[in-house]
Amino acid sequence: KGISFRNTNEVLSELSGRSFQQGFCGLLSGKFTRGKMDFPDSSDILKLCESLYKNSSKAFQQEANKLLMKKSCAEEALILFLTEGQSELVCEVVGSKTLSEEIKISVENSPFQRVLEKKTSQIVNKAKFCLGNNNSFSIHIDSILCVPLFNSNAEDTVTSLLCLINKKNFTVEDLEMTKTWAKYIAPLLLRCRQYEDERKIRKQAQSLLQVIKTLLVQIDNVNLLLKEVMTEARKLTGAERCSLFLLDKEENVLVAKVFDGNSTEDLNECPTDITIPITEGIAGHVAVTGEILNISDAYEHPLFYRKIDDTTGFKTRNILCFPIQDDNGAIIGVAELCNKINRRNFTSFDEEIASTFSVYCAICIMHSLMWKKVRDAQSRSRLSNGLIMQSKVSEEEFLRLRSQMSGANCITENFRSFSFIPRLLSDSEAAHAALGMFEDLGFTSLWRLRKSTLIRFIITVKQGYRDPPYHNWKHGFSVAHFSYLLLKNLKLMDNQITFLEGLCLFVSCLCHDLDHRGTTSSFQVTSKSVLAALYSSEGSVLERHHFAQTMAILHTEGCNIFENLSEADYKQCLDYVRDIILATDLAHHFRIIKDIKKVLKDGYDRSNPEHHNILLCLIVTSCDLSDQTKDWSNTKEIAKLIYREFFSQGDLEKAMGVMPSEMMDREKARIPQLQINFLEQVVLPVYELLSGFFPDLQMLVDTINQHKRQWDEVEEVFTQHLESSDLEPLEFLDDDRVDNAAMSV
Repeated sequence: KGISFRNTNEVLSELSGRSFQQGFCGLLSGKFTRGKMDFPDSSDILKLCESLYKNSSKAFQQEANKLLMKKSCAEEALILFLTEGQSELVCEVVGSKTLSEEIKISVENSPFQRVLEKKTSQIVNKAKFCLGNNNSFSIHIDSILCVPLFNSNAEDTVTSLLCLINKKNFTVEDLEMTKTWAKYIAPLLLRCRQYEDERKIRKQAQSLLQVIKTLLVQIDNVNLLLKEVMTEARKLTGAERCSLFLLDKEENVLVAKVFDGNSTEDLNECPTDITIPITEGIAGHVAVTGEILNISDAYEHPLFYRKIDDTTGFKTRNILCFPIQDDNGAIIGVAELCNKINRRNFTSFDEEIASTFSVYCAICIMHSLMWKKVRDAQSRSRLSNGLIMQSKVSEEEFLRLRSQMSGANCITENFRSFSFIPRLLSDSEAAHAALGMFEDLGFTSLWRLRKSTLIRFIITVKQGYRDPPYHNWKHGFSVAHFSYLLLKNLKLMDNQITFLEGLCLFVSCLCHDLDHRGTTSSFQVTSKSVLAALYSSEGSVLERHHFAQTMAILHTEGCNIFENLSEADYKQCLDYVRDIILATDLAHHFRIIKDIKKVLKDGYDRSNPEHHNILLCLIVTSCDLSDQTKDWSNTKEIAKLIYREFFSQGDLEKAMGVMPSEMMDREKARIPQLQINFLEQVVLPVYELLSGFFPDLQMLVDTINQHKRQWDEVEEVFTQHLESSDLEPLEFLDDDRVDNAAMSV
């Protein structure tokens, strides 16, 4: 500003003599000096140079296109860039429009093949073809003028094609004008794109440094680390979705640990693992060969497994799959990136970034897994020591209890009734009754269970329960008793399920809440307990701990009641016990409700193992909720025990600075309404499904409906009298008006 020059040559000379820290003007130095070229109109040159300040090759292309369209009266102008392999031409800008998705043209058999081979300009005034991309952007070409642009450092190398499109007749004058401008456009465009590439490399290098920092922060949590790995990989390469597979060398499979970009799972919960044989699919191929696989068209590739797309509705266009290797070159996993955003496929630059990124991934994952093993070993050691101290039974105590349990069989007709309340038995009576149920169901004779082993097992299980208000030995025994009622009264074994499944169901119910701490799985995670450290990455924290405690008891000397099973039955039995105990997580039940309804609708197939599994899961859930099928007095007492336990957790959460949920907050919980919601949303649907399989159980559904109406009446009493009573909700449940209202139903 404020400086005037006589002509454009003087402007460029001035520019070349100054030091510019930004943009590309400094790159003009030595390229455009007075007298070396015949400059076109000075204002056009200045306008073209001005676009360099935007530091964008696309902005420069827009300005060059507009200038050439104005000079030639062509409808459109564009520049086609030759890819590294020289097999394709790519267009990013048409006229003044930047394309949302670039146009790609195969060189072979295209109208541009001759220009590239002969390295000469060309005019075609009677052309008939279209240029377009997948976003429905297309140009119908009737005439075209094409001039090759050369690398200023290697004058025989064509880097791109400058094209004018659709004029009634392109002339020799148009061609000469375009050639003249090409002399200025080519070097400026080359420097512009080189600068962009350098800037991109610097940005990626900075991103990689940030990635390393981010990954190191999460190194003590494998699950969070794996999610972070995939998030950063997606950002670095501009992918739409990512998956991470870890190699299980023992099973020779890839285990899908993380799906990023479409996951709604909580960070502390792990999605269900999907395993892929190492010999199958794109990920398997990369795991075997250790080579990067860059696929531009997934559906055309023979290794692509299309069924997942058909199931999810997601369309995979292109894939970049790369191995994750340790220091010795051994593959520990595979990362798979899907759908490059705004491009037809992943680039060679993406491959380089992925290769570099995988090195840091491997280091972090290996150290994180090693740290997890050490931490898990310490946690298991502490838990084992606690279990030994808690459930240890002296020989004198064992002999005394065995003497008590060796009396007459305590199983009576009343005991076999669904109305029987097992919580009325003392702890020792319940242990004796557990032995009686093993015998009455025929397990002791069928599986040759030693009585001394069975007694020691039952006593150790009883000792393995802690003493919270609700989740204690009485609860474990009550759940086992209900499974006994179903097995016995419905004659399930050898009809709907096998005898081995019946044995596993009963044992699982007896052990399903071993070492329960009186708090929920979410509390374990929030409080960062030892249990959360061990199991949070797998989900169902408490249920996995209960199964681990069951296994610990079975492996305790003198407690293995499965010792006489065949090897095949023994392995199958442990699998059943694991699946049944994990199914006591209500979240698992809600996940399989659709499957249960489908089996109920289609009909139970005794020959289908999946139907067996679904039915066992439904049965164990109903057993876990069976307290709600007893009389009002028992139902009310159960509510008092549960909310005492809930409120204790709520108090702990408040002490931690965490806001408890309504049902855990003694100051906010409206017990009758919470019970109504629980019966309506959880208990009643479970027993309606169960009665669908076994119509004889309709009386249990009727009992639950009656309890719902009773809680409705109690809610009315709470509304009218609770505030004036100066009692807490738990204490008010003992008010005579509560029982009177309930019994009026």
